[in-house]
Amino acid sequence: MALRGAGRWALRASALRGGGSGGRWDGGRVADTPQHGALRAALRKIIDKEINPFVDKWEEEGQFPAHKVFKTLGQAGFLGVDKPTEYGGMGLDFSYSIAVAEELGSIRCGGIPMAIGVQAGMATPALTRFGSDELKKQFLTPTISGDLVACLGISEAGAGSDVASIKTTAVRKGDEYVVNGGKMWTTSGCQADWMCLLANTSEGHPHQNKSLICLPMNLPGIHITKKIDKLGMRSSDTAQIFFEDVRVPSKNLIGEEGMGFTYQMLQFQEERLWGVATVLTPLETIIQETIDYTRQRKVFGQSVLQNQVVHFRLAELATEVELLRSLLYRTIALYVEGNDVTKFASMAKLKAGRLAREVTDSCLQFWGGMGFTSEVLVSRFYRDLRLLSIGGGTDETMLSIICKYMETLPRK
Repeated sequence: MALRGAGRWALRASALRGGGSGGRWDGGRVADTPQHGALRAALRKIIDKEINPFVDKWEEEGQFPAHKVFKTLGQAGFLGVDKPTEYGGMGLDFSYSIAVAEELGSIRCGGIPMAIGVQAGMATPALTRFGSDELKKQFLTPTISGDLVACLGISEAGAGSDVASIKTTAVRKGDEYVVNGGKMWTTSGCQADWMCLLANTSEGHPHQNKSLICLPMNLPGIHITKKIDKLGMRSSDTAQIFFEDVRVPSKNLIGEEGMGFTYQMLQFQEERLWGVATVLTPLETIIQETIDYTRQRKVFGQSVLQNQVVHFRLAELATEVELLRSLLYRTIALYVEGNDVTKFASMAKLKAGRLAREVTDSCLQFWGGMGFTSEVLVSRFYRDLRLLSIGGGTDETMLSIICKYMETLPRK
């Protein structure tokens, strides 16, 4: 693999020197530099050979083999692109993770890119920034290599986007935390080896009483009660999990006790940007496949594409996708330079979720009856991408965040 050994180091070194653009965004695509391009090309080879040929089978089975797929990606370096080299990562900036996320959109379903996102960019950012060296060696290094599957334990049955309302507790007793409660909508929860768990570790203000803990999933008292049957994202397993007096070493605490809510909010920004990046390629693919289909499909003596309402609509949708990409890249440029991008990330997440619905719905209509079958990609993404307006913070939550930054949100 070209990214291992000397080739991989050359990629990292070149990026750290600025990748030909002085380390600053030049208004082009994130993957326009030769370094980003090499990363994407290597990943695409793996997708074409090791993932896409099996997607239909995994969709039918309702689960992809996470350990096998992640080991393949980990060996090639794709699970730690922006992670420190001393723990097995490439040490590149976050723009390279976004290039990877965008290329993962070439996988012909939404569930696998989502699960990879949890592994590479949702369960590990806080551990990378704030975890102890011992904790990183125990959990981060094998997660980057693909030897361990990670999941993120945030949402609960009564607390999704409202993270402050979680009820799961982790009570300190000697050198251990005793965990009780449960988590819902846990991606990869049925296969995970460890969970980045958010729990209440004390009484008090809901923004100051939570902590993040690395929780091994083989501990006594952890019950995976069911694998959730979902509308879309079929090949990604989603679990409901309960904790009953689960004892975890206190040394598994990430960073400082009581800082978990703050750490998670920082994690959310990367999660949301990753989600936006993974949707761009599927939307482009759907538009192109719809063009190809409507060009050859005949209705009333002419191709469907010849109707002005069709080719104009597809032009509008393609324009919207490019506008979303520009917002994403501007946000990434600011983020890499150390700026707070909460407002822009929320705007991009909001727009991505809504555009995903708009593109898939409009294109499915042009497929006619075929669009209502499970035999075409547009119907799969119609189901899969609907989650983008819900997971990682609902559209309404994004609007509230944007209003807060605009100082238009009514005060309680």
